[in-house]
Amino acid sequence: MSAKHFINDPTHLVNTALHALTITNPSVALDVENKIVYRRPKDGASQVSIISGGGSGHEPSFGAFVGDGLLAAGVAGTIFASPSAEQIRKAIMSRVDADKGILVTVMNYTGDVLNFGMGVEKAKAAGLKVEMLVVGDDVGVGRAAAGKVGRRGIAGTVLVHKISGALAARGASLEDVYKVAKLTAENIISVGASLEHVHVPGRALPDPNSDETLAQEEVEIGMGIHNEPGSGRAVVELPELVKKMLSQLLDSQDKDRAFLNVNSNEVVLLINNLGGVSVLELGGITAEVVGQLEKSYNIKPVRILAGTYMTSLNGLGFSISILNVVNTNIGGPSMLQLLDAPCEATGWTAPINTETWEAKSTKTRESASSADENVKSSGLKLDPESAKAALTAALQRVIDVEPEVTRYDTVVGDGDCGIGLKRGAEAVKKFISDKPLSGDAVVDLFKIVQVVETTMDGTSGALYAIYLNSLAHALREQSAGEADSKVWGAALKQASQALSKYTPAQPGDRTLVDALQPFVDTLNSTGDLKKAAEAARKGAEGTKGMKASLGRTVYIGGSGYEQVPDPGAWGLSQFFLGLAGIKPSEAEDYEIV
Repeated sequence: MSAKHFINDPTHLVNTALHALTITNPSVALDVENKIVYRRPKDGASQVSIISGGGSGHEPSFGAFVGDGLLAAGVAGTIFASPSAEQIRKAIMSRVDADKGILVTVMNYTGDVLNFGMGVEKAKAAGLKVEMLVVGDDVGVGRAAAGKVGRRGIAGTVLVHKISGALAARGASLEDVYKVAKLTAENIISVGASLEHVHVPGRALPDPNSDETLAQEEVEIGMGIHNEPGSGRAVVELPELVKKMLSQLLDSQDKDRAFLNVNSNEVVLLINNLGGVSVLELGGITAEVVGQLEKSYNIKPVRILAGTYMTSLNGLGFSISILNVVNTNIGGPSMLQLLDAPCEATGWTAPINTETWEAKSTKTRESASSADENVKSSGLKLDPESAKAALTAALQRVIDVEPEVTRYDTVVGDGDCGIGLKRGAEAVKKFISDKPLSGDAVVDLFKIVQVVETTMDGTSGALYAIYLNSLAHALREQSAGEADSKVWGAALKQASQALSKYTPAQPGDRTLVDALQPFVDTLNSTGDLKKAAEAARKGAEGTKGMKASLGRTVYIGGSGYEQVPDPGAWGLSQFFLGLAGIKPSEAEDYEIV
């Protein structure tokens, strides 16, 4: 885990982050001295105020959950440390509406429970109507290890906040809000996992040889949100990790962790990012969890929330929370209705409305017709066998020169140009080998374009796809008959003009256009494929020593371009040479110094 931070002063970090909440949500204010984020007062009926909080470092919990329909106030401590009882007392007694009562919800950590407890008792002594709920949803530490302390509170707590906050916003009594909050907490189980401990800004770097550091292949299962160890470490891939985590959550035979019998037909799933997992990877994790829930436990969640709700700074991990949806027995809205209810808090991300979830739509749009059905014949004829032979030779030439192109691109680019060209060439070669060409130039080219589009990515893939689609369109505009060199030349010229709409590349810019343009111009002027191919080769050779005007080389600089030709231009020139039947031994030698 990186120990580099943009803000290394932890006090400044917390204070500025809290201030930022008032910038991004105009409905909240900040008591700077006491680190209390609270809803600004406004006209309207009174409602139960819900207060939560804890150490900083778990953002968006708790300050970013302050807003209409959720928390009335969030109290922040320093990083991973509980706020003081005095901070909490001031939040309860002066920063929220107390007319209908106050519910204080806190995660089960000793410092939080004690300090929030003191604040609550002081408020009660002053005559306020206050209830306190302690949430412990973590199953990572079982009954035996947890002892009298009980389960830790982790990400499942945000579901308690959301459901109770929505009920409070409807004007419910403190008794009902507390009852539903407690019922929700009792029906949540969570477990986390992380690939590494986190570094708190301002603290010394951990000893890489200490137990604080996980080995490269290890994952901590059940890690808490303050770097606490869990149930153990393992060397596992994601499927096995998820299997272990779900077992801790749902195995009714595990008497140490069977805290909840998930027997409801309605289950809410929360996949929480501990801060350092990319959105891309969290998506893969979510798919794995949902797949295993259905396959191994026949659980199909009625709501799936995946995102960043409660972090451990930039923790490289995630947690899984399961809420067993039960009847609230208050004669009002259900848990799901409360979960779906709108709120105005920047930390809550659940944009899918009730109607969309409950529609359970399985409708899809029909996929496009196959190339054979979708593309009309053009009347432009070519000999299938001759075309296949020429194309095969050209594609094989590209495959054979991959090491050469890769070497050039390693000097001036990302090193992937040769591999990309080879991948596309191999795919097209296999395609024309497996499926005979029809003899219609446009239909056959359209089929080939589809292969190129699905196998070649990056900038070169896009350029080839645009050019070949434009070429197919240009061919269709030619008169029916034989697709000779004149027809191809005219169509290639038109395709080049279309390509210029999407890229400013011109000969001299050190791109594949330096090989493409000479080929097109020479074919149009002479009608001779071999001369056109030789022109393409010379154009590619001419890029050696040419400073790039486009592409990655422009911004990485360096002097590699002086020693090698442009990889894309060189690869394309080799295709043209193969297409013209010019063997490598017949082409003019070109060696890289």
